[in-house]
Amino acid sequence: MTTETAVAPGTHAFEADVSKLLHMMVHSVYSDKDVFLRELISNAADACEKLRYEAISHPEVLSDGAQPRITLTLDPEGNRLIVEDNGIGMTAADMGETLGTIARSGTKAFMDRLAADNGAEGSQLIGQFGVGFYSAFMVADKVEVISRRAGQEEAARWSSDGLGTYTIEPASSDEAPARGTRVILSLMEDAKSYAERFTVERVVKAQSGHVPVPIFLLEKPDAEAKEITDGAALWTKPKSEISEDDYADFYRSVAGQFDKPALTIHYRAEGRTEYSVLTFIPESKPFDLFDPDRKGRIKLYVRRVFITDEAEILPRYLRFVRGLVDSADLPLNMSREMIQDSPILSAIQKGVTGRVLSELEKLASNDAAAYAKVWDNFGAVLKEGLYEDFERREALLKLARFKSTTSMENWRSLQDYAADMKENQTAIYYAVGSDLARLATSPQIEGFRARGIEVLLLPDQVDNFWTTVGVDFEGKPFKSVTQGAADLSLIPSADAAETPKPVEGESINAFVTFAKEALEDVVSDVRVSERLTTSAVCLVAPESGMDRQLEKLLASAGQLPAAAKPVLEINAGHGLIAKLAASTSSDADLKTDMAHLLLDEARIADGEPPADPRAFAERLERLMSRVLA
Repeated sequence: MTTETAVAPGTHAFEADVSKLLHMMVHSVYSDKDVFLRELISNAADACEKLRYEAISHPEVLSDGAQPRITLTLDPEGNRLIVEDNGIGMTAADMGETLGTIARSGTKAFMDRLAADNGAEGSQLIGQFGVGFYSAFMVADKVEVISRRAGQEEAARWSSDGLGTYTIEPASSDEAPARGTRVILSLMEDAKSYAERFTVERVVKAQSGHVPVPIFLLEKPDAEAKEITDGAALWTKPKSEISEDDYADFYRSVAGQFDKPALTIHYRAEGRTEYSVLTFIPESKPFDLFDPDRKGRIKLYVRRVFITDEAEILPRYLRFVRGLVDSADLPLNMSREMIQDSPILSAIQKGVTGRVLSELEKLASNDAAAYAKVWDNFGAVLKEGLYEDFERREALLKLARFKSTTSMENWRSLQDYAADMKENQTAIYYAVGSDLARLATSPQIEGFRARGIEVLLLPDQVDNFWTTVGVDFEGKPFKSVTQGAADLSLIPSADAAETPKPVEGESINAFVTFAKEALEDVVSDVRVSERLTTSAVCLVAPESGMDRQLEKLLASAGQLPAAAKPVLEINAGHGLIAKLAASTSSDADLKTDMAHLLLDEARIADGEPPADPRAFAERLERLMSRVLA
């Protein structure tokens, strides 16, 4: 049994974040307030499952023989709704920790998102994401929680009106449940219907009909209990007996979201390792998708006994998947730490990961539009696997979708790209950045576009990393258009007649030599470009250097002490470059200013400020003064 640090009885202030969340709940204009009951029932079911697990090592907590159950008691005369479970229960310390603080990072993310939205749009978020216990204040002007921890004598009471403070005090033995938790809602005037049988039964069957704990209903405090759901584990039933609505209901319960599943994966694995799987890919992004811990949300059961939701069953790049795995082989008395190192769990991890990826591939083949929505939501996360999971990289590359210079509106697969490669094209070209529209107009892709060569546009942060690990697709390497030489000489331009012809001879060579000398402290080289057609200049990374976008990202995070000098490429067919090369001016200072201004032009085209804004302004002023003199 755990030892708790006592919380002093009395009145306490909520954490600041909880106070903000409660304010949103109390003043919510969200019309479908049914969500609160789903959240309270979900909490009650979790408490019952935790009791089942604790009983494995401490059988005495179930010494009374009472099986886990959830009881809903209606009190129309007192305008109350009571949600009670006989699960693990809470001590006073538990109450202070779990009811006075935001314990789930996803709830914090929800609150931040809700605070950023206004009006009806913001209020709809309440129904898309579970906010747990606090949602009770959408329908109640006072909430009391009376609880007794399983195996303990003492009971405690928590109460609050949701306006900034809560009170914790001892509860007498006769008013507390024998074990478990009783939540008493004093309903608001406009929420009286939640003390009526029809309303409550409708909500339970619609939203919580498949929680793995039976739910009973009392129409009034002294009435006979009636079972309204049997607590049968949905994942143990044949798929033929389960409707789409049943799956959607269970998904909402297990995922804590209020959308629908975009994909349902339900199967039983048999052989050396036996287990049942019921997982879902959400229709919308969970709020904790980009939490720094990147933890998954798959629950692990052993023969219908909930063990943990912290076992790493799926790799972190599949953390958006919700659901559960029920093992028939793992021992019930194994600690959570030992489970993580178990070869049985390793086999489950491998099997479930492979199945999820294969089901995604089937969806992509059979329903491209549905898969496009999945990729819209989770593509940036799936691409983490290209960097982290060498074993499954080939499968992930087949799942990957991209926008490109030939397809800004629709997603393209690498199979699509490979099929459209030009004769003599030996690489898959890409450009990495932070903005799709800016990438599409980058100077560095001009020469590729002129030759009809498709360039993949990669705007996600993770793209900076997976492209650096030697990835190839069907033997074709990935090559950045902003790194090294373009090497496009073997592929003719599609509009050769319109492409400006480069200046040839001594004049352009002399200008390049001068620019190298003038800029030697800030660039590694100046050279004539093969990749430019309409812009005068651009910057690229050296062949052996780091891609410029990755360099910027690491520098902004303080992980790069010094950036490498870029290469300045000039378009020898551009009118400005031609005039500069042909100039007979002997004014070295003017030429130096011109060289620096070309460098700053290239930086600005890349979305960067000039390296020295003051010097840039002075050079520009000198040039304008000379022109106007």
